[in-house]
Parts: sequence; C-alpha cells; structure tokens
Amino acid sequence: MDLPKVNIAVAASAVVAIVSTVGGGIWYASSQASVIEGLTSQVEILTIENNATDRTNLIRDVQKNSDDIQELIDILAEFYEDMEDADNEIWADIDMINEDMGGMAAHMMEIIKLQSRVAILEKTVEFSRNDGM
Repeated sequence: MDLPKVNIAVAASAVVAIVSTVGGGIWYASSQASVIEGLTSQVEILTIENNATDRTNLIRDVQKNSDDIQELIDILAEFYEDMEDADNEIWADIDMINEDMGGMAAHMMEIIKLQSRVAILEKTVEFSRNDGM
C-alpha cells in the first residue's frame, strides 16, 4: 500500500494552522481565566459590601422595631391607667348606688310601718263606729 505524496508546503501550512489554532486556544483560555479571576474578586467585594449593607439594614430595622415596641408599651400603659381610673369611677358609682338603695330601703320600711299604723287606726275607727262609741 502506497501512501499518497503530500506537498511539503501543504503539510507545513497545515502544521502552522494547527499550531496557531492550539496557540489561539491557549491564549483564549488564559484570557478567560484572567476574566474569571477578575469577576471572582468583584463577586467577593460585592459580597462583602452586601453583607455590610445587610448588617446596617438589620441594625436599623431592629432599632426601629425597638422604638415601635416601646411606643406600644407606652400606649398600653396609658390605656391601662385610663382603664384603672374608669374602674375606680365605676366602683365609686356602684358604692353611691348601694348607699342610695340602702337609704331608699330604709324609707320604704318607714312607709310600710306608717301604712300599717294607718291601717290599724282605720280599723280602730271602723270598729269604734260599729260598736257605737
């Protein structure tokens, strides 16, 4: 089997083309590695900045929530004081009503006693008239 004869110029140009392609691939890979390394450093920087921003936002949010909670506590304390004052007023009104009811009950008893005396007097007068006195 005889191999075909190849022209040296064609073979040399093919070798040059393969070598230049491999060289270009190596150059492209190294430039991509450089770009990837640059992007990696930028990602690290942005991550650090983002963490600092998140920490700052967290501190601000915690402070705002603490202030809001303190305001709610103050409002609730004031509300409970107002409820206690209203409760005291209600108990004072209840005591006054109980005193009035006690006085009214005493008056009612006096009226009932008076009515029974009047009824006794009426019966006595009626008995006296019937008896001829």
